[in-house]
Amino acid sequence: MSFHPQMPYGTPQWHRSERVLADEGPPFAFTPENRQKLEEIASHYPPERRVSAVLPALYLVQEQQTHLTGNAMAHVAEVIGCSRAHVEDVASYYVMFFTKPVGKYVLQVCRTLACALNGAEHVTAELCRQLGVAPGGTDAAGEFTVMEMECLGACDRAPVVMVNNEHWHECQSPEAIQALIRDLREKGVAALTGCHHTKE
Repeated sequence: MSFHPQMPYGTPQWHRSERVLADEGPPFAFTPENRQKLEEIASHYPPERRVSAVLPALYLVQEQQTHLTGNAMAHVAEVIGCSRAHVEDVASYYVMFFTKPVGKYVLQVCRTLACALNGAEHVTAELCRQLGVAPGGTDAAGEFTVMEMECLGACDRAPVVMVNNEHWHECQSPEAIQALIRDLREKGVAALTGCHHTKE
């Protein structure tokens, strides 16, 4: 396994962007509670800038149904007053939004230089081996999804695993992975170490 795929030099390669649309999914509407949260957030912007609430709106969708679907993004577009294409562009740009179902715990392994030099690819390999998945996959029980990420900003604690876009678990090694999985099953995010971003 390597984070650096071989490039086929010598043959002209043309970059082609392929837009992959999210599955439409079932009909979607914010719960009254989430709609109220969104309206409170949107009230901080001038009415003509309501579209600025697109990021928190997408986070609310994920809180409500774990991932973004086409119908959910269409609903967000209608609620904040923009095109569905605009919402899809935002959702496809940021890595913290998921357009297919994920597990209860999304384990995001940093693979940028500091973490790579300290063995991040071996951490990813061991996670995948323990859970029986490939990077990007979710285990059969629907508990864990493994992803590779770019810099998570904790280079002095490499390798780092971020859980659910919010919590860090630091100084990981292949030997520690089995304990990490066990502790998450038993204690949830309370098992995680190091810097945490907690919601106010």
